[in-house]
Amino acid sequence: MSELCDLHGWELSVKLAVGEVSAVEVLASCLTRVEEVDDRVKAFLTPTAQLARERAEELDAYLSTGAPQSAASGIPVAVKDVFTTNGVRTTAGSKILADYVPPYDATAWTRLSGAGAVLVGKTNCDEFAMGSSNENSAYGPVHNPWDLERVSGGSSGGSAAAVAAGEAVWAIGSDTGGSVRQPASLCGVVGLKPTYGRISRYGLIAFASSLDTVGTFTRSVRDAAAMLGVLAGHDPRDATSLDAPVPDYTAALGDGDLRGLRVGVITDAFGEGVEPGVAASVRAAVDRLVALGAKTDEVSLPHAAYALSAYYLIAPSEASSNLARYDGVRYGLRAEGDHTDSIAMMFATRGLGFGPEVKRRIVLGTYALSAGYYDAYYGQAQKVRTLVIRDYEAAFERFDVLVSPTSPTTAFPIGEKTGDPMAMYLNDIFTIPANLAGVPAISVPCGLDEAGLPVGIQLTAPLLDEATVLRVGHALESDLQLDLRPPLVAGR
Repeated sequence: MSELCDLHGWELSVKLAVGEVSAVEVLASCLTRVEEVDDRVKAFLTPTAQLARERAEELDAYLSTGAPQSAASGIPVAVKDVFTTNGVRTTAGSKILADYVPPYDATAWTRLSGAGAVLVGKTNCDEFAMGSSNENSAYGPVHNPWDLERVSGGSSGGSAAAVAAGEAVWAIGSDTGGSVRQPASLCGVVGLKPTYGRISRYGLIAFASSLDTVGTFTRSVRDAAAMLGVLAGHDPRDATSLDAPVPDYTAALGDGDLRGLRVGVITDAFGEGVEPGVAASVRAAVDRLVALGAKTDEVSLPHAAYALSAYYLIAPSEASSNLARYDGVRYGLRAEGDHTDSIAMMFATRGLGFGPEVKRRIVLGTYALSAGYYDAYYGQAQKVRTLVIRDYEAAFERFDVLVSPTSPTTAFPIGEKTGDPMAMYLNDIFTIPANLAGVPAISVPCGLDEAGLPVGIQLTAPLLDEATVLRVGHALESDLQLDLRPPLVAGR
């Protein structure tokens, strides 16, 4: 029974379609795995086993009538705890929302649920999605299934770890500066960040509204294509949602022939700070793309070196505005005590409810937006963002897809970088530029380093061209044929 949770979603869909397995059996496999490993992985904050069982039973009854089956029908899904779920606690990894139960569903979950997905639970994450290691959660860190003493990556570490460990077949996360792709790389799964606006942000608890993007976690690129097909599309409830046609991403995966594809290898992404094992795996993957027919050449993004600095002005500035709503008045935590006035109550509530990293970013963002400093900091950062966008536009005149490591390192020990914010922020140095430009990018496992930890390669394409990153990722994945089961679940 437990082996079902290690299958890909598309494999389970085939078995469900012919009646070889039921949705109840698939769910039971994932719930068994949760019972076996999550006391060590700690991927989930709010498990929803009973709701899931009821949903799976309903699905089996529905499908038994011969009703049409979607790609998501019967697939156990984990949802990052920054997406609102009607009647299910949603904390954003923060004490300030510890007891918040939303009265509505996020569009991303509405679409998955409407297509037949089953909610396994809400996953742990860095507080308000602010972090690169999942150590900023108010509820403790997520542990990497490949090595329980190492980080899972962040901020969507719980979703990445849940998929890697077989506790869920699919998962959704949010990607503001790499928060889907970086944990996907560190946990050895596929992480897709589509074009900004391709998936609705309605119901996503905001961090930085001009950067936040809904992304997916799967164990295969084929599943990523299927999942995107369910999630993508215009939503009138999200003003930034794109009203653009949604192609058949699964049909666009192709047969692995990459002849004529132009691949730009980002030379700046192989310098200082990149671990040798990471560079070697990514370069070997590029060689496999060549063997599949692609033509490669070097390319530079001249202003990407400034992207990290720009991001850590833009994102905190937007966060300082978005998080002003958590004041102890309307919902969420309210600090107890005999406060002299509402201002004192707000100070006490925010001081008690927010963790150190969130406070750091609120202060930084408020300063960057303050009178006398706006033009020097926030305004300049937006100019750098424009230059990064132009870098991508120039690169895509020559190339169909750009490649780089997803992360400069593999998973590092828990606690190693918590005392050095800059060292922590540098984990997102290769993922942030795609968020600033809004372009689609995917992280695909491409090997293991000398310590046996997974390495991810990042593929980036022009706006709305998710089909290309999925096609290239699928071809590479099919060629490499990696068996990426963490030791935790592989019996090693």
